[in-house]
Amino acid sequence: MSYIRGYHPDTLREIVDERECRERLAEIGPQRSLPALLERVWLLKVTGDFDEALQISDQSVRTARMAGTRKDLLRARILHATIQQERGQLAAAEQELTACAAEAEGHGWAGIAAFASHHRGMVRLDDDDLDGARADFKRELFFRQQAGAPEEQLESTLLAIDAVDRRRVAASVAS
Repeated sequence: MSYIRGYHPDTLREIVDERECRERLAEIGPQRSLPALLERVWLLKVTGDFDEALQISDQSVRTARMAGTRKDLLRARILHATIQQERGQLAAAEQELTACAAEAEGHGWAGIAAFASHHRGMVRLDDDDLDGARADFKRELFFRQQAGAPEEQLESTLLAIDAVDRRRVAASVAS
């Protein structure tokens, strides 16, 4: 079941049904498996509980290091960086996402490289680095195509590029 109902046209953040997300958090409860931890982090993030999300995210990274695969660890680190982003720690988030993207690309893991590039683009968008954000979303598109992503994922990436282009136009008109 997807909790995402759409994306904000300017910030590109997920629009969710908060009630459904909180119900799912209650269902997951204190489960400690890596998939449950990662889902809790994301649900806490989209409901705005950034402090708790950070704590659970730290736990998910430790769990992935001890019991997960290298891909699991990258996913946990990427999600951790998104929590840093939401807490305003943009430089730390960008640094972590850059490292994750490079590692995923080096291993040929196009799907994870796309995930990291997308989130680095989001960080750069928050930091008003529109050129950097656009470049990251273009890299995401390349990696998604390489991974054989479904059409809806490619379309959402194109919408992210379009959102950056709209911001660039608005910024040039304003100046």
